[in-house]
Amino acid sequence: MSGDDESRRTRFEWWLEDLSVDPATRVAGAILIILGSFLGVITGSLHITADIGDVLSDQTDSSEGLADVDGGVYSAIIDNSSGGDAMEGVTVILENENGEQIGSSVTDSGGRFAITEVARESSVVIVEQSGYITERVLIIPGDHAQIIITLTEGEGVNEVDMRGESHLKDSVLITTIIGSLTLLAGIAGLFGGVEAYNGKSHFRTQFLAYLGLWSQGLMFIGPLFILIGMSLAYLTRDQFGFSDGALGD
Repeated sequence: MSGDDESRRTRFEWWLEDLSVDPATRVAGAILIILGSFLGVITGSLHITADIGDVLSDQTDSSEGLADVDGGVYSAIIDNSSGGDAMEGVTVILENENGEQIGSSVTDSGGRFAITEVARESSVVIVEQSGYITERVLIIPGDHAQIIITLTEGEGVNEVDMRGESHLKDSVLITTIIGSLTLLAGIAGLFGGVEAYNGKSHFRTQFLAYLGLWSQGLMFIGPLFILIGMSLAYLTRDQFGFSDGALGD
């Protein structure tokens, strides 16, 4: 490099060059990658261990086998021009399989109703309103976050069986899968940090750290640490493939 080129270099460029040859820069990058990935491992672990309890506890008291039945009652839409309104003052009755009433509620101004702390056993929600078809909805309390009932003008009874339509198990499975993938991504990031610390392969470091980004530790904090660590690893890319002892010679 000529003297003129040397003179045109800025302090920032000199500073970056000093950082790029200092093993401590690579080590700092490795620590940041490990820290961000560790947060991802924690996040994934929480998804897996807390998921089932969190999903079910919203609707079910597992210690007592009780659950709440929440939902709304609305008028049916007619010719896309009328209906769809919340129905206030409608009595919603919950009966067990023996036809015994085990709870009831009256809809509010938003059409919402809530029947709390009923047994998690086969039950039927009954909505009977003058001038409308009576709705009977067979459910297992706690299997559905919300039960939406639409009343249609007319006579007769309409029965719907929702006991086989619970999506809670699917939600648990999906979130567990996401938690597992998050955990694996965090573990990959940890290996990437170790790879950066050892300075063996720059490609493996960046690839594993990139996987670690998907662990999303504490939302953005973990990925931010990993990105900074990846930047420092890239800055010191010429150090990879050598031992610390060789660098210091």
